[in-house]
Amino acid sequence: MKSMIRRLRPRLWWQGGVDVFVTHAPPRHVHDAEDPCHRGFESFHRLIQRYRPQYFIHGHIHREFDDPSDRVTLVGRTKVVTPMGIASWKSKIRARLNRSANADPPVDESGGIKSFKDQQKAEGAYDSHDRGIRSVAVERIVGSVGRYKDFDSQFRLKRGASSERLQWVKEAMRQGRNLGPVKLYQIKDEFYVLDGNHRIAAAKELGQDEVLAHLVELVPTDNSLENILYRERAEFADRTRLPVEINVTEVNQYAHLLDQIREHLTFLRQGSETTVSFEDAAADWHKTIFRPLCSIIKKGRLGESFPERTIADLYAYITLHAWKEGRKRRYGIGLDKLIQKDMEAFRKSMAEIKDCEYPEMKHGITVFILMNVQAKKETKLMEKIYELEPVREIHSVHGDVDFLVKVVLTRDLLSSDAEVISDFVHQKIRQLPGVHSTTTLIPGISKIKEA
Repeated sequence: MKSMIRRLRPRLWWQGGVDVFVTHAPPRHVHDAEDPCHRGFESFHRLIQRYRPQYFIHGHIHREFDDPSDRVTLVGRTKVVTPMGIASWKSKIRARLNRSANADPPVDESGGIKSFKDQQKAEGAYDSHDRGIRSVAVERIVGSVGRYKDFDSQFRLKRGASSERLQWVKEAMRQGRNLGPVKLYQIKDEFYVLDGNHRIAAAKELGQDEVLAHLVELVPTDNSLENILYRERAEFADRTRLPVEINVTEVNQYAHLLDQIREHLTFLRQGSETTVSFEDAAADWHKTIFRPLCSIIKKGRLGESFPERTIADLYAYITLHAWKEGRKRRYGIGLDKLIQKDMEAFRKSMAEIKDCEYPEMKHGITVFILMNVQAKKETKLMEKIYELEPVREIHSVHGDVDFLVKVVLTRDLLSSDAEVISDFVHQKIRQLPGVHSTTTLIPGISKIKEA
C-alpha cells in the first residue's frame, strides 16, 4: 500500500492535491477491526495528513451502525466515511438475545457519555496536533467519537448493546494481557474515544487509574482568554515535545519558558560535539532546571500563599525576576540560598548537591517483578530483560510464575515511586511480545547481608 501511494504522489502534485479519496479499506483505527482481514492501513493516515482531502470514503468494513452519523469520523479536517453498516432486523434480535443472556449490572439509561462531535462544534476545535503515546487518567475520558449512544454516564454498556466484546476485554485485562494503546481525541482537559471504547469501559469498571493512549489534541480557535492560553500551551507542547503538561495561567508565560529553553540550547551546544536539537534541550531543561526548582517551590510551601496560581506560574515569576531581570526577591529561608544568580548556575548547583542536603534529589527504588511468559519465548525474553539497564538479576523459577526479576530504579525530584515503577513496567516489560502478566512486589523493611 505504501508503494501504491508513492506512485500516486506525482499525479497528486500535478493536480494540486485532491478533494475526495475513495479506497477499499479504511485507515487504521478508524472503522476497522483487529483481525488481519479487516485491519486498516497506517499509510492512509500519512496520506490524509499530507493532502488533507475533504472526504475519505472506504468500504470493506461490514460493521453495523444503528446511528448513521457514526459512519462518519473526523480525522484532522478530513471526514472519513463508510457507506457500509446499516443495522438489520437480525442484528437487533441478536442484541436482544445477548441482553437476556448476559446479566450486566444496572445502568443509567437516562444519561450518557459526551458526544465528541457536539463538543468539537461547541468549542470550534478543528486544529489537530498529534501528541503521540501518553498515559491518560481514566476519569478524564468522558465521551466517544462514534459510540456515545451505546454507553451510560458511567461508561457502562446500555441495555441492548452486545457485551461479548466487553466481557472478553475484561478477562484479558484481568490476565494482564497487553491490548495495546487506545486512540483518544483531546479537547481541552477532556478526552474522547476514537478507538477502544470497550477497553475504556473495562478500565473504568476494573478501577484502573490510567490507560496508555495514542493522543490527538484538537485546539479551539475562538479568541477568549481561556482559549488563547490553551493555544499557547498547545504550541509549547508542539515545540518541546515534552511528555508532560506544564500549566500556567497568564498569557505570554509560555514564551518566557521557550526563551529559557533557547538559552539552554545555546549553552548545551557550546560544550557538545554532537548535534543538540531544540527538543533535546527542552528535555534536559525540564529534567535539570524546571523540575528541581518546582520541587524546591513545593517544599518551601510557597504555593500556599498563592492558591490561585500553579507551581509553574511561581516558577515563571521567580525565574523572570531572578534570572532575566536580575531582581532580588526574598522567598523564605533555604529557598533564597538555592536560587542562583542565573539559570545555568542553578542547574550546576542541583547536579552537585549532596543527598544529605537534598534527600529527594535522587532516590533508589528496589522492586521485584514476578512474570508469566510464553513458554517458547522464555530464553529470548530472559536475554532482552537482562539487557535493560535497571535490571540487576533475573531468575527462571519453577512454580506459579516463570521469571523473578530484581530491578533497581532511580526517581528524581517530582516523580513518585508509583509513577517510576508503573512507567518501567508498562513501557519496558509489558510491551515485550510473549509477556502474559506481571506482578510487582515493593519491599517494606529489608535486611541484606554484605557478600
